Amino acid sequence: MSRSLVFARRRARFFDGMKEGVALLFATPEAAYSHDVHYRYRPDPDLFYLTGFTEPEAAAVLDADLRTFTLFVRPKDRSKETWEGRRSGPEGAVRDHGADRAYPFGDLSKRLPDLVRRAHVLHYVFGAHAEGDRIVASLLARFRRETRNPKRGPATVADPTDLLHAMRLVKAPEEIVLMERSAVIAVAAHREARRLAKPGLFEYQLEAAIDSRFRAMGASGPAYPTIVASGENATILHYTENRRRIGAGDLVLVDAGCEVDGYASDVTRTFPASGRFTRPQRRLYDAVFSAQRAAIAAVRPGTPWDTPHEAAREVLLDALLEVGILRGRRAVLKKKNAAQRFALHHTSHWLGLDVHDRGRYRDEAGAPRKLEPGMVLTIEPGLYVRADEKGVPKEYRGLGIRLEDDVLVTEAGARVLTESAPK
Repeated sequence: MSRSLVFARRRARFFDGMKEGVALLFATPEAAYSHDVHYRYRPDPDLFYLTGFTEPEAAAVLDADLRTFTLFVRPKDRSKETWEGRRSGPEGAVRDHGADRAYPFGDLSKRLPDLVRRAHVLHYVFGAHAEGDRIVASLLARFRRETRNPKRGPATVADPTDLLHAMRLVKAPEEIVLMERSAVIAVAAHREARRLAKPGLFEYQLEAAIDSRFRAMGASGPAYPTIVASGENATILHYTENRRRIGAGDLVLVDAGCEVDGYASDVTRTFPASGRFTRPQRRLYDAVFSAQRAAIAAVRPGTPWDTPHEAAREVLLDALLEVGILRGRRAVLKKKNAAQRFALHHTSHWLGLDVHDRGRYRDEAGAPRKLEPGMVLTIEPGLYVRADEKGVPKEYRGLGIRLEDDVLVTEAGARVLTESAPK
C-alpha cells in the first residue's frame, strides 16, 4: 500500500467518525534549546497520523462534509532552506501529501473563515497550541458578531481527540511493521548494553552505546531519555542523570527505546553488573519475572486492559510476603493495596506514536477498556525498595528491578515484540 493511500484511508475513517463539521489541527511549535538553537523537531503525532506531514508551522483543515483537507505550510524560501533544510511548500503539500489545496501558513487567518463558515461544528482542542487558540478564539468572536449572516459559522466546538486517539489505539498492519522494526532495534541496543556492562563503567557509557546503536540501525533516536540506573539509582523511576560509576555488586536497570518513523519501542531490563545475582537480588528479580509472565499470559482480546496489572500484583504481593518485606494477613494487605508501596506504577501503558500513547483507559462510566487485536501495550512490573526505606530487611534496601516488554494484542492472545531482549 502506498504511503499516500495509508494517510488517505486514515482521513476517511476520521471523517466517518466526525460525521459532520470541520477539524483544525496544528503542528507542534518548535522549542528553543538555547537563544538561537532549537531542539530537533518532532512532528505532532495527531497531525502526522492523518497527513504524514512532518514540518513545523503547519495546520490542517479537514472537512467531513466535503471529504477534503487543506494544508497550510511554510512557503518555499531558498535562503532559509539553505540554512535550515528543505521545505515542502504548498506545491509539495499537494503533490507529496495528498492535500486537496495548500497555502502558505501566513494565510491561515485570512482563509480560515471561508473554510469553516459553512460547518455546524468546529472540531478543535483548546490548550494544546497557544497561537492556534488565539486564531480560533478570534474566528469564533468574528462569527458571533455576524449575527445577520445565515452562514455565520459553527455554533459548537467539539474536541476531536477522543475520536482520533481511539483510532490510534488499534494499529493497522503498516503501523505494526514499524513497531516491529522499532522493537528489533531496541532489542539490539539492549543486547549491546548487556555485552558491554561491567563494574567500573559509567552509566553514561552504556547510554552512549545504546543511543549509538539506535542511530546505526536507522532509528531517528531515543523515544525518550535513556535510563541507565545502577545501584540505588534504580529506585528512581525516571532517573536520567546517568553519571554514576557502576559498582561490582550493583544491579543495572536499563530502560531504553527508540523511534522508527515516529513509532516508539519501550524496553527495560535489569541485570547484575558482575554477571551474578546476590540472593536478595535474585529473589526480587524472580518475583518481577514471574509477575511479568503472569501479566503477559493475561493479555487476550476482550479482556479488560487492567487485568494484566491485577495478575502481576497478585504475584508481587505473594513475593513481598515471602521475603518479609511485607508482613501481615494477605487478604488485609491486598485490600489495602500494600504492594503499591514497592510496586509504584501501573503494569501497562499504551504504546505507539507516543511512548505513553494516547487513548482512554476507561469509558465514561469508569469501566476499563477491553483489549482488541492491534492494540500495543507495555507489560512492565517492577519492585523498588529505597535505600532509606524503614521496616524492611536490610539486604533488600536500595534494590530496584523492572522488566518491560512491548506486547501486541492478537486474535490468539499476546505477541511479545521484544521477546529476544535478554532476561
